[in-house]
Amino acid sequence: MTNDPMTTRQIEPVIPPRPPGLLRQALDSDMFYSWRNSPVTIVATFTAAALILVALLAPWIAPYNPFNPATLNLMDGFTPPMSEGAFSDNWFLMGADHQGRDVFSTIMYGSRVSLFVGAMATLFAMTLGVGLGLASGYNGGTIDAVIMRIADIQLSFPAILIALLIFGVARGLIPPSQQESMAIWVLIFAIGLSNWAQFARTVRGATMVERQKDYVAAARIMGVHPALILLRHILPNVLGPVLVIGTIGLALAIIEEATLSFLGVGVPPTQPSLGTLIRIGQQYLFSGEWWILFFPAVTLVLLALSVNLLGDWLRDALNPKLR
Repeated sequence: MTNDPMTTRQIEPVIPPRPPGLLRQALDSDMFYSWRNSPVTIVATFTAAALILVALLAPWIAPYNPFNPATLNLMDGFTPPMSEGAFSDNWFLMGADHQGRDVFSTIMYGSRVSLFVGAMATLFAMTLGVGLGLASGYNGGTIDAVIMRIADIQLSFPAILIALLIFGVARGLIPPSQQESMAIWVLIFAIGLSNWAQFARTVRGATMVERQKDYVAAARIMGVHPALILLRHILPNVLGPVLVIGTIGLALAIIEEATLSFLGVGVPPTQPSLGTLIRIGQQYLFSGEWWILFFPAVTLVLLALSVNLLGDWLRDALNPKLR
């Protein structure tokens, strides 16, 4: 009796291939393909990233601290761009303003305030709008009618007017001694409360669609609490439109903050934003000191435009009908 070599040979175990890492999955995703094939989006991404990075690192990379009186020289006021101060050794890339402050440094510090107010206001509006939209779309009935009628009334007025009204009422309720220290938070509250309706209406419509699906019915039959159904099952499926609105809303919140600061009802003069710098530069535009207005205005336009373009790309990338 002979041994069959086919039966005596050991079978080597089959090792499954290693799954791709997160970086490889991201590079192979449809969103990255859409991003790298859109030159406008690539430019907008690097522009927004550069402006945000410069603003975040302002205390470490700014040539001067524009809010330190020890580093200022009033005699350097109105120094043109690419010039050295007449009474100091300071060199001003974008010129100096009426107080002798480096415009480039003030833009870096002012962008920090604008980005902080815009991001916090958008986060507040998103949280409030998503919560109300989930409650409205899932419960329906009286809750849905009340929330949506309030949203309809608010959407019938420009957001800047709503923000002015809320800002004025909130400032009136705060003691005068605390108004300056609370000004930024009041501004965040006013802008956020004037922009929640867009999130609520979008989330309400998506929630009304999702609540009719089988997985929600199965969760109800299993006795899952409605709050857990909203947070664990419905919320992840409605986040796509929310991210799009949030990205575009960030650009609108930055512009709204700049508008309020330009009108003199925004951040205090001790913490100027891009809107405050534009308001200051507008006073000297027709006297020949154009750079005080021009460079903060260009920074605001680039920041809002790049974020808005990213929001438009995100809307198209997350829309399966456009793939």
